[in-house]
Amino acid sequence: MPATVLTGLQWGDEGKAKVIDVLTQLFDIVVRYQGGANAGHTTVTEEFGKIVFHLIPSGILYPDKTCVIANGVLTDTEQLLLEIEELKEKGVSVEGRLKVSDRSHVVLPYHKILDRAADIKRGIGTTGRGMGPGYGDKYARIGLRAGDLANLDRLSKKITAKKDDLDALMRLHMDTPKLQEELMEILAKHGLDKYYSPDTGFNLELIVGELKPQAVELMPFITDTVVYLNTALDSGKDVLFEGAQGALLDIDFGTYPYCTPSNSDATGVSAGSGIAPTRIDHIIGLMKAYITRVGGGPCPTESDDEIGEKLREQGGEYGATTGRPRRCGWFDAVATRHAARYNHPDSFIITKLDVLKGIDPLKICTAYELDSKRIEHFPADIEDLAKCKPLYEEMPGFHEDIRGAREFESLPENAQKYVNRIKELVSKEATIRMISTGPGREERIDL
Repeated sequence: MPATVLTGLQWGDEGKAKVIDVLTQLFDIVVRYQGGANAGHTTVTEEFGKIVFHLIPSGILYPDKTCVIANGVLTDTEQLLLEIEELKEKGVSVEGRLKVSDRSHVVLPYHKILDRAADIKRGIGTTGRGMGPGYGDKYARIGLRAGDLANLDRLSKKITAKKDDLDALMRLHMDTPKLQEELMEILAKHGLDKYYSPDTGFNLELIVGELKPQAVELMPFITDTVVYLNTALDSGKDVLFEGAQGALLDIDFGTYPYCTPSNSDATGVSAGSGIAPTRIDHIIGLMKAYITRVGGGPCPTESDDEIGEKLREQGGEYGATTGRPRRCGWFDAVATRHAARYNHPDSFIITKLDVLKGIDPLKICTAYELDSKRIEHFPADIEDLAKCKPLYEEMPGFHEDIRGAREFESLPENAQKYVNRIKELVSKEATIRMISTGPGREERIDL
C-alpha cells in the first residue's frame, strides 16, 4: 500500500486515531497534511493507556515508524512540545522519528485570541485553537513558517511589526465593553489573558520571549518534508496520510461557513504534503455508525431527545480537544454519500458499531425533504440545509454485546444488515475494510 489516505467522511470524530494506530503496522511513514491542534485524536492501548494527539500522528507509538507534520498543517509550537514531553514521560522517544515541515505555518497566542474574539461575535463554534486566523495569515501572505524559527532576530521583527494591525483588528471585534469583558473571561480561563489587554493591546514581546526557547527545542525536527516524502516514495516506502476533522467540515465542500479552514479530506493531500495526486494509490473513507457533530451549523439528523443522549453516553461523545458534548443523531446517508462523492474512497472503515447496542429500531436517513420536495443530494446553501428534514427508513436493532466479535459472520444478523445497508447507500463500489467494535486496538473486525 505505497501511498494511502485515511479521511473521515462525516463531521470529524469518526475514530481516526484508533484506525491510524491499527493501520500504521502496514506503513513506514504516517503524515498529517492539514489542520492543526484543533484535532483531537484519541488512542487507547494496553501499553500506553489513553493518549490524545493534537498534532503528532498517533503512529508515533510504534518505535520503528516515522511521523511527519507536513506543510499543510498549522503547527502550534507550545502544543507540539507538550505532546513531545507527554510521549517522553510514557517512554516514547520521537528523536529521529518526527519531522516538521519547514513550510508549515506557525500558530501563536495572538491567533488563538483572535479566534476566540471572532467566535464570540459570529458563533461558529470553533475550538479556539487559532486555525482561522492562522490560515488567514497564510493566505494573506503575512504568516510565519516553521523554517523562520531558525532566525530568531528576523522572527522577532516580523512578530513585533504586527502589533498595530493586530490591535486594530481586535478593536473591530471587541467594539463594546460587554464583548471585551466576555472575551477576557474566556482568555483567563484558557491562560491567554497575559498576552492581551483591552487597554494596551497585544503583548508581543512576551510572545516572542516564550517562542525563542521553543524554537531552539523544535529546530532539530524541522526539515524539508516535500523532499523527504517524495524520496521515501521513490525508494518504495509505504506512506499513510492521516486526515484531521472530517470531509463535511471541508472549507470548500463542507457546511460553509460552519467548517474548518482547510481541505479536511483527500482533496487536501497533494497541496498539504507536496505529493502529486498521481502518487496516491488508495483512499480509505472512515465513517461512524451514527452521526456526531461539534460546534455550530446544521446537522439534519441530530437527535435532541433520549436517542441523542444515549448515543452520547454510550459512545463517550465529548470533544477530545474542547470537552464539549457532541451533537449526536442517526446515520445520515445523504451527507456521507456527498463526502464519498468527492473523496471517492475505494474502501470503507466503519467505527463505533458497538455503541448502537440496545437501540431498537435503528434509523437511517436516506433522503431530505426541502420545501416539500424530496432531494437526495447535500445542499451547498447553508440555509437550505438548515431547512432540510431527514427522511428515514427503519431497521431492527440488535441487543447483543459485539465487542468481542472478530468475524463479520459472528455479528448479530441485524448488525450485519445495518452495516451492509449503510455501505450500499453511501457507495456501491467501495468495499468494507474494517469494522471497529470498541475503543481498543484489537476490538475490530478485519475484512
